[in-house]
Order: sequence, then structure tokens, then C-alpha cells
Amino acid sequence: MIFARSLTWCVTRLPRVKALNLSPKWSSGAAAKTRKARTHDSLLIEVVTMNLPRSTSLPRVLVLMGGPDAEREVSIMSGTEVARALTVSGAFEVIALTVDKPTAAELLAHTPDVIYPVLHGPWGEGGPLQEILETISASRGIGYVGPKPRAAAIAMDKIATKAFASQVGVRTPRARQIQRNDGIDLARELGAPLVLKPSNDGSSVDLRICRSNEEIAEARAHLEMKREFLMAEEFIKGREMTVGIVNGQVLPIIEIIPAVEYYDYQAKYFRDDTRYVLDPALDERVAHEMRSATHAIFTTLGLRDVARADFMVDERGAWFLEINTAPGMTTHSLIPMASRHRGVDMPQLCADLVHAALARTRKPITAAIS
Repeated sequence: MIFARSLTWCVTRLPRVKALNLSPKWSSGAAAKTRKARTHDSLLIEVVTMNLPRSTSLPRVLVLMGGPDAEREVSIMSGTEVARALTVSGAFEVIALTVDKPTAAELLAHTPDVIYPVLHGPWGEGGPLQEILETISASRGIGYVGPKPRAAAIAMDKIATKAFASQVGVRTPRARQIQRNDGIDLARELGAPLVLKPSNDGSSVDLRICRSNEEIAEARAHLEMKREFLMAEEFIKGREMTVGIVNGQVLPIIEIIPAVEYYDYQAKYFRDDTRYVLDPALDERVAHEMRSATHAIFTTLGLRDVARADFMVDERGAWFLEINTAPGMTTHSLIPMASRHRGVDMPQLCADLVHAALARTRKPITAAIS
């Protein structure tokens, strides 16, 4: 079983929705049965189904995972870990919901006190889902973890985020947005080497490093078959760093040393040979630059709860690349890693984020980790 035996999973069926209810204790007298339920092609979890009454003492947290975007598999991995952590905390009644594009009515059917979205990609973290959650929050007083819709949309748009970063004096590589068949000569305008990637996606999905004019042309032709808009960015050769922030507190810097050429989707979530160095050896000026930039961008964009900023560091200093408002929460992920380094484990980390969302609503906080 993927979770400890003391945890309970209850399956509820709604249109286009699978729900898993995690309760910290078994319900006495309930008839349970075990069956296999596939939530994704690569994730098979064992589910114990039973009818559980609503807890009257613990806030109910609805954890959302899945979504329609390319990072669905990672979202399910992250959501599973978040649901596990919140359950282990003992502070909440947890419902883990695998979704596509849920409606407000489908989410409200689970009568949550707070919603914790763990979706990645343009729909799940770029504004559309946040519009639904904000409507629920405004009409029902149900909080949610993560940014409001406008902040989510800006952070998902890499070009817009760079503009905000420049406004607060944060250095970022030269870049421009390109559109399919727009005729822009990238080799002349930016030159090789450069990075081509979607202007509104994450996890290094479809990222290509182009080291010659020929590679630029080949990569653009390939990516434009799948993407209307791309971002072309000056390539910075150096050390890759990331800085997390949770509830306004900047986390320890992590240096990422991939075993492959660059830290791509596979290296982030599926390879075990990527090295991570916490509090790496850096000039204090550069470290301060990254910490200050992360906090400034987080504040300027109006973000909240949790985010992670990515940087490259060369002999000139730190270069801001992008900020992620729904960072991964898998066993390979960087926010949990940095939090552990400062003494905050995964259950406490997730509970802190839920409590922050609850505090923004009319619903009182009735439980805490003992």
C-alpha cells in the first residue's frame, strides 16, 4: 500500500473526478474493501474504500492533482505526497482528488474548508483554475493555497515575469517572445547559443538549448509544430541555482548539478543521479542578490504561500530565469528539500501552507499539529 496502514482512502465518484478521502484513523464498524484504482498510466495506488462520516473537529482539505496539462503525471506524484503529508500531520481531514478540468460545483460537492491545488501547467497554475478557486473563495469563504488569478497568470508568462523582475532591478537574460511563422531572425537578433522554451509552461517541458544557427532553426521548427508561442532567451553558461520562499520566508539556496547537459523534465523528477547542494559555496554578494531577488519578485507579483525562483550564476553574478508558483512536491522536489534543511518536515510544511490559506477566510482554524 502506498501509504501507512493507519490511513484510510475513500473513493467517491463524480463526473470526470476521482476522489480519495484520507482520514487519520479507521472508521469503526465500517465495511471496507480493497481494490486497485489507476489514477494515471504510471501511478497505481491501492485504495481502501469505505463510507466515512464528516469529521466535526478537523478542517477538511481538498487536495487537487492531475489536470489537463503536460505535467499531469508529476502533478499526481506531487499531490499524492501532499495528501500523505497532511494526513500524517493529524491536523486535517484530507480528500485527494484527481481531476481534469473540474467545475466549482464538483469541488464544492466535497464541502472543503480549504482547497490545496497541486496542478502544474498553464491551466492548473496559470490562472484558469485560480479563477474558479477565487470564485469559490469569494462566494463561500473557502480558502485556497497559492496565488490569486492575476498573479498566477503573470508568473506563468515568462516574458511578463521578466518585465516585472526588471522593474525591481533584478538582472535577467535578454529574451523575446516569438510566434509561429512570425519571420523573426533569432540567429541575428539574439545569436547562438540561446534557449528556446514555451513562454507559458514549466518543468523544463520542451526546453531546447541551441548552440548554432542550424540548431536554432531545427529546434524552432520542431517546437512550433506543438506551440503557438515560444520564448527565445540568451543562454547563460554557469551554475544553476534555485531559491524557494514559503509564507514570505526565503529558504536555503540549492545548487543543482544535473548528470545530463541541463536540468530537464526527466532530471527533475525521474533521475536519481542529479546532485543537489544546499547552501553552496557562493560569494555572499551573489547569495544575497538571489535571496533579495526572490523576495522582491514574490512581493512585486503579489504571490503568496509558496514559490520557487530559478537562477543561473556566472562570473558577473546571478541571473533570474523564472518563478514557479506551484513548485513540485515530490520526493525529488526542491521546496521540501530546502524546508527539511531548515528543520521543517513535509507534514509541517504542507500544514503551514494550509493554515495560511485558512487564515485568509472566514473559517476558523480549529486544529494544529500537536
